[in-house]
Amino acid sequence: MSAPNWPPGIDDAAIFRALFAASPDGLVLVDDAGVIRLANPTAEQLLGYSREELVGASIEMLVPDSIRPRHAQYREAYGRAPRSRPMGGTTMDLVARRKDGSETMVEIALSPLQPLGLPYVMASIRGVAEYPRVRQALQRARYSEHLAQLGRIAVDSLDPQEVLRQVPSIAAQALEADLAIVFLLDAGRTTLRVVGGVGLLDEEPVGTLVPGSPDTPQGFVLAQGRPVVVEDYGTESRFVVPEAYRRAGLVSALSVPLSDRGRPVGTLAVRSRQPKRFGDAELRFLESVANLLGTCLQRAQTEEALHHSQRLETVGQLTGGIAHDFNNLLTVIQGNLQVLADLPAVAGDSFAPQMVAAATRASRRGAELTGKLLAFSRRQMLQPASVDVGAMIRSLADMLRRTLDQRIRIRIEVAADCPDVLADPAQLESALLNIAINARDAMPEGGTLDFEAAPLAAIPPELGRELEEDERAAADPSLPGATRYVRIAISDSGSGMSDEVKERAFEPFFTTKQTGRGTGLGLSTVYGFARQSRGAVGIDSVSGRGTTLTLILPQPPRAPVAAEVAEPQADALTAGLRVLLVEDDAEVRAVARRFLSDLRCVVVACASGEEALRYLEEVAARAEHGEREGADSAANAEGLPHLLLSDIALGAGMRGTELAQRVHQGWPEIAVLLMSGFSVELLASGPEAALGWELLPKPYTRADLARAIGKVLAR
Repeated sequence: MSAPNWPPGIDDAAIFRALFAASPDGLVLVDDAGVIRLANPTAEQLLGYSREELVGASIEMLVPDSIRPRHAQYREAYGRAPRSRPMGGTTMDLVARRKDGSETMVEIALSPLQPLGLPYVMASIRGVAEYPRVRQALQRARYSEHLAQLGRIAVDSLDPQEVLRQVPSIAAQALEADLAIVFLLDAGRTTLRVVGGVGLLDEEPVGTLVPGSPDTPQGFVLAQGRPVVVEDYGTESRFVVPEAYRRAGLVSALSVPLSDRGRPVGTLAVRSRQPKRFGDAELRFLESVANLLGTCLQRAQTEEALHHSQRLETVGQLTGGIAHDFNNLLTVIQGNLQVLADLPAVAGDSFAPQMVAAATRASRRGAELTGKLLAFSRRQMLQPASVDVGAMIRSLADMLRRTLDQRIRIRIEVAADCPDVLADPAQLESALLNIAINARDAMPEGGTLDFEAAPLAAIPPELGRELEEDERAAADPSLPGATRYVRIAISDSGSGMSDEVKERAFEPFFTTKQTGRGTGLGLSTVYGFARQSRGAVGIDSVSGRGTTLTLILPQPPRAPVAAEVAEPQADALTAGLRVLLVEDDAEVRAVARRFLSDLRCVVVACASGEEALRYLEEVAARAEHGEREGADSAANAEGLPHLLLSDIALGAGMRGTELAQRVHQGWPEIAVLLMSGFSVELLASGPEAALGWELLPKPYTRADLARAIGKVLAR
């Protein structure tokens, strides 16, 4: 073959040097000692070294530290039996070490020159990171690494704010975006708040409130309920692009919604100064980040709701116990005051009746206070009935219009199809009144007070976390016959609540009012009433922007409820009624005994259930012995009591409900009337709780006792 006819001034050596320099692959000439003798510009660019740094250096400099010893052995073995190896001639993943310490995937072809009489090997090095399949694999690996990093943060950190701080940074780094930002819906669900971000604009710092309407970038994402890709803000027409985005040079964007149990709570967005920057792979990654962030927020809210519920439950147990003991004290105080009022010496004194009456009024206010404590702790006895919510709201609004500040405008919106609720009418009216009074106090300069009522298929997830397991099961709208609800919302345009105040709003005795202007029991009784009615209550409030308090109560069962049979009216108590009184508190026992004596009853008093059972067994045994002997003994004349009057909480011994059960089984002819400062104790678990014993709440008057006994005997 003849030599090429090169143009004048160009020889073979010049052509070969040009080919060496122009090769798209990195070319490195290595001698048999492993020293680099030549390197072309592509090799310099790929490996990050200058030609001067490469020439004269060992080829092991370009090998990762982990395989460097093995590489030297391989090179020596190759030198003893050199052979050509094309690109892809090995099944191993080859990696080259760059000057900055990073590693890059490569393919290497080896061309030994020994057969041509030269002691060299030409290594052709090709970077494969730009191959589409390799690039996608690297991209997936990078995204997986960042998701794993975020997952570790989510698991290790108990603070959701730390997760919110890290998410934008990880998203921006993984997607190589210029800006990443997280928006969360504010309390009113009409605006969004910037809660975290990197590369933020001056117009959108953390804490900024932005509109959530569909004509805004973030509002459009919420309205769509799915990811939104913006290829170029300059041609975007689906929503109004803020001018600040254009001034900052932002061109493309990707936004995904954040959700909590399927309910939108915010958005996560990344933005870039490059057009068409985000594709399907970026979308899938950001959705994964959003799902992880939503799960973290959901977990944090669930834990907070649980802690809040546990805190209120603990406070409820404490206040309920205090109320129980205080009711015993009030029973003693009221009973002795009533006895004093009947004494001739008091009645004949000019000042004593007034003093007794004042003390009686004070004790009644104390009883009202304990009633509120029992309402909060869910230890009051409710009498649920079907209540027309619309009629009650309209009646209450008429009364409020006459009594509230005339600068407060009252509006009512009751859905035409609003059903009744199943609740205690008196307690429901009291709850609505308490909420209205709080709203009035939040609007000292006047404002608007709105009442709304409408049917509700299910309790919202954020309010349903405190429901008991059986309540959640019964409220599952996917099941036939599920409990349905009515939403009653009372909104004001007042001063609103800070997050700290909102957190403690339902705690008893917590109040932001001035001293002497409230007990702090208003909203706590609403909370207790709602929960005891198997419903829920929630607060939506922003400081300076008003408050909405939502009361959710169950609708009556759809099946018709049989009308209750009216209780027969009891006549005056018959003189000589035999009563077995069981009360562990000596002073309360003395008051009850005096009341019974005044009612002309024959009383036997015991301090415990065990003592009462022993007495009944002795009376029954004596009566049986008298019948066998035919004797008219005193025991036979004494006979069994007509009525058991027992407290429920009898100290460390047998409970009153258990005593009632034992008496009912052994002597069914004895009527039973229970007393307690804890009305809910009748609802306690256990077989004895299911018999529907009549209850006399403490404190009680002599007239209350007489009516309760008459009712039991009439039944």
